[in-house]
Amino acid sequence: MEINLLMSIIEQYGYIAIFFLLWLGIVGLPIPDELVVATGGFLASIKLLDPVYAFLAGYIGVASGLTIGFLLGKFFGKPILKWLSKTEKMRHTVQRSTALLEKYGTLALCFSYLFPVVRHVVPYIVAMSGMTFRRYAILSYPIGLLWTAAFYAIGYIFGRNVEGIITLIRSYGLYGLLVLAVLFAAGLLIRRFIVANRAFRAKGE
Repeated sequence: MEINLLMSIIEQYGYIAIFFLLWLGIVGLPIPDELVVATGGFLASIKLLDPVYAFLAGYIGVASGLTIGFLLGKFFGKPILKWLSKTEKMRHTVQRSTALLEKYGTLALCFSYLFPVVRHVVPYIVAMSGMTFRRYAILSYPIGLLWTAAFYAIGYIFGRNVEGIITLIRSYGLYGLLVLAVLFAAGLLIRRFIVANRAFRAKGE
């Protein structure tokens, strides 16, 4: 299972592993970014990692990947897209990313995070289109922060069950996001109930 492999890598190399796994995601590392961030949250929840450092390692890795994607698009955009388009699957992804940008403009940066792989291709395309780095950063970094926080929280709350949840989200995009919101709210309520129940029992003793 991917989560067991990730746990082993992160336990061995710590925060630097979270950073590099996310940073290398932009060049096609075959491990879902969502699962890397969530695994960091899970390991923080069981006290194997510091919660703040685990989150920061995740966000810095995401932000660095976004930066590299933009710079690669700025200087090597056409050769990269040509190389990516060699396979039918990636050609479809490039077309989908282009269509999103044509329909929604730069706002597509904000919700491209809902679609695996598309979120990595969009930075190449917007950089090629002439977007300034400043505008790109203003749009993409805050969304990257929210995205990191969401999946970190999933890992922290749901632990080893995150792999199935993330598979659902990656498979159904927007619908998966709605499921994520429901699961997140349910997880918070369950956690609060457990804490309150423990406090009640402690008073009774």
